[in-house]
Amino acid sequence: MAASPTPLEIISKPVHDELQTYRELFDSTLTHPEALLSETLAYIKQRQGKMMRPMLVLLMAREAGGVNQKALLAAVALEMLHTASLVHDDVVDESALRRGMASVNQQYGNKVAVLLGDYLLSLLLCKAAETGDSRIVERIARLGGTLSEGEIFQLSTAREQMADEEAYFRIIRRKTAALFAACGEIGALAAGGDDALAQQARIYGECVGVCFQIRDDIFDFYADKNIGKPTGNDLLEGKFTLPAIYALRTAPSPTLLPLIERVKRCEATPDDVQTLVEYTKAHGGIDYALGVMDEYRLKAHAALAGFRDAAVRDALTAYADYVAAREF
Repeated sequence: MAASPTPLEIISKPVHDELQTYRELFDSTLTHPEALLSETLAYIKQRQGKMMRPMLVLLMAREAGGVNQKALLAAVALEMLHTASLVHDDVVDESALRRGMASVNQQYGNKVAVLLGDYLLSLLLCKAAETGDSRIVERIARLGGTLSEGEIFQLSTAREQMADEEAYFRIIRRKTAALFAACGEIGALAAGGDDALAQQARIYGECVGVCFQIRDDIFDFYADKNIGKPTGNDLLEGKFTLPAIYALRTAPSPTLLPLIERVKRCEATPDDVQTLVEYTKAHGGIDYALGVMDEYRLKAHAALAGFRDAAVRDALTAYADYVAAREF
């Protein structure tokens, strides 16, 4: 009896062959004759994840008329931008791990990590230029600035005050959601989609991106299988995410004020983090975040109304469901 297809196999089915072509193009781009750069690029290739963003680009391209070379080049450029931003983020956050492996800065040092991120930014602009479409180049260039704005706003918010819900969404709309929104819109434009389809693709991508980030933030309140307790990385880095923001807003406690101040100064201890994690769970923070995430999942579904390709529509519906339900 054949095994049932996995959610990712269901999602990628309409663009299965095109994804293989994309992977070959991405891997071939990350090569260089110089030894250290070649080694670091190879290290990056080992860390490829589930290809969620390239899948979104290609699925939207298929809906718009079919996956072409322009869409493949755009998918590579967007994934390189994502990769470069992660390399730089790990330096900023002093992160030691990325996708279960040592981060580039941990493996090679901050100098190499910063320069590698810069090199990837150069490569992705070349790939964007190869599309020959000024709209794609402009949107990808603007996206790079938007991602940086989100990081800077997050840093400034952490220093000035505990983020409220409005600030939280302002941050993630300039980070994760902006990237997914661009993947949807650019995928549609690359294959000749009209402005109406590009706008619906953008709305879908933004909603999925919000779901993706909220799910990531919820993960931080649960045990890491390797350490047996909540990771609390966001709190250790001075970041209050949606679950904690809700719990502290709806059930404020004066006794937590010194602890909150230590989090804002990035001076929280593991015991401080554990206290906030337990408080957040006890006062409905996780349930609230799950409810908000589900609202965005349904908004993503609604953005697919009018899509003509049933296979793509079903895949993108499954895509939103998977993002909201994923366990890692």
